[in-house]
Amino acid sequence: MLKPDFVTKGDKIAIVSTARKINEKEVREAVYLLKKWGLEPVIGSTIGKENNQFAGSDQERTLDFQEMLDDKEIKAIWCARGGYGTVRIIDQIDFSGFIKKPKWIIGYSDITVLHSHIHNMGICSIHAPMPIDIYKGTKESIDSLKEIIFGKEQMYIVPSSKKNIMGNCEGQLIGGNLSILYSLCGSASSLDTTGKILCIEDLDEYLYHIDRMLQNLKRNGYFDKLSGLIVGGMTKMHDNNIPFGKKVKRIILDSVAEYDFPVVFKFPLGHIEDNRAVILGAKVAMNVAQDQVTLEYI
Repeated sequence: MLKPDFVTKGDKIAIVSTARKINEKEVREAVYLLKKWGLEPVIGSTIGKENNQFAGSDQERTLDFQEMLDDKEIKAIWCARGGYGTVRIIDQIDFSGFIKKPKWIIGYSDITVLHSHIHNMGICSIHAPMPIDIYKGTKESIDSLKEIIFGKEQMYIVPSSKKNIMGNCEGQLIGGNLSILYSLCGSASSLDTTGKILCIEDLDEYLYHIDRMLQNLKRNGYFDKLSGLIVGGMTKMHDNNIPFGKKVKRIILDSVAEYDFPVVFKFPLGHIEDNRAVILGAKVAMNVAQDQVTLEYI
């Protein structure tokens, strides 16, 4: 996998929205943060645009992202927020110049569309907090983004959950939002999980939806040759009046019960305050022990 060049002080970082609408006030904290880090924020034309729930029309969002993608002075694109909408423009984006000279694409949630699509081009990206919620993040999550984009190596050590499945594994990190991964199955953006470590997270879903999505990934072979599974935040889950009968961890464990890869719960990633940045596509080693989980780049 090819890693884009890490940023240095003075570099320009674009802020655009490929999905839901967002205004300039809502990215103010991110602009301040980039300046504090010695970087120059460039606000895309989609910030402040409105087309129903979207940050402009599909054409406007495509054009804004394309311009930042092709601009040689822009060293990274920080997607302003998720919501929904990136999948509506992904096939209209011309990645030919990006493949020759890649830059970091940063975000999570709906940005899983971009992460998955460019992973299939052999290029790494960054799953990380976005401008819409950066002010809510822990110091650790904000620092992790800064360290990654400036090229500082990281190792995460987090407490082990009682439901974890112990073991060691290596592989490229892939994944992101479970609902998006589910929606991409059968498309050009669907992932080959062979020998890789899959990250999943989600927000505001019904428990039976989680089960349905996992069953679909399973039927699409996502778990057959997987090296490991990382479960981040599964936040604000819902149940029906007639209970589904299982909580999120049990749904996941039952879905992968026939496989022998290690599984990690409560990893700091996703729609949570402690949303640590990770490089998708990078090769990592993961050790899941009784007391702690370590994840380091190799």
